[in-house]
Amino acid sequence: MQVFVTRDLPGGALDRLRAEHDVDVWPERLPPPREELVRRAPELDGLLSLLTDPVDADLIAAAARLRAISNYAVGVDNVDVDAASARGIPVGNTPDVLTDSTADLAVALMLGIGRRLVDGDAYVRRGEWSTWQPDLLLGRDLHGSTVGIVGFGRIGQAVARRLAGFGCELLHTSRSGGVALEELLERSDFVSIHTPLTPDTRGLVDAAALERMKPTAYLVNTARGPVVDSAALVDALEAGAIAGAALDVTDPEPLLADHPLLDVPNLLVLPHLGSATHATRERMADMAVDNLLAGLRGEAMPHQVT
Repeated sequence: MQVFVTRDLPGGALDRLRAEHDVDVWPERLPPPREELVRRAPELDGLLSLLTDPVDADLIAAAARLRAISNYAVGVDNVDVDAASARGIPVGNTPDVLTDSTADLAVALMLGIGRRLVDGDAYVRRGEWSTWQPDLLLGRDLHGSTVGIVGFGRIGQAVARRLAGFGCELLHTSRSGGVALEELLERSDFVSIHTPLTPDTRGLVDAAALERMKPTAYLVNTARGPVVDSAALVDALEAGAIAGAALDVTDPEPLLADHPLLDVPNLLVLPHLGSATHATRERMADMAVDNLLAGLRGEAMPHQVT
């Protein structure tokens, strides 16, 4: 069958796909343009997409032969699952595999922004390190702090397990329990976002939420960029309403070099590296290929969302 993979993947998983099907892999660093996806759609039996690829209802409608969609991501925000389901097309994802890697990075971001690691590195590289000083680049401790976890699913719980070793007081909010979001924001020294992106969570951390945080508190987001109102975050950081923010995801994504967020103080930002380890990304590729192979055989995918 004819399969299109929208980017080359780490490891050897695609070799298993090539052994059974005619596979075309998009060779460029940037995602295939929309018109390229639409042009290829009528020929495709299988599609292995990334979270940067909009697999919407129009694209699915144009792919009359399409039998399976496998998304190389935990979420399926980029796929119109309802449109696929209406056609009887299974959609697969890669759940759980990145839980620990993303939790590790969330804690790293807390330490990085709280202890001013980027500032310290830049200070040394500028040649300004002349002596040890009692008040040089003072930060804030993670150990013994109060950490609020917004969204207490697999990743949020993995973060909580790691922070237990730091002696943190842990608060969480979720659909099934915890404390009210308002209380979490008011009490926390670090607020870590781990909620999925839904209509209810889009813009959840807005100007009002940021105003509730302590002026000494830090915001960390490794979930989805649009959960945080970027304009409100710019205003809060410029005004010193919070101590800082550390982001692995942004809105928009990617950030252009002239985006206002990149001009504000006390911001640490990464290019969506939550799952970026060799082991995790290769395991994701294996899972995505397993899903697609099963779907093309007419079998249930190992990790199927619909």
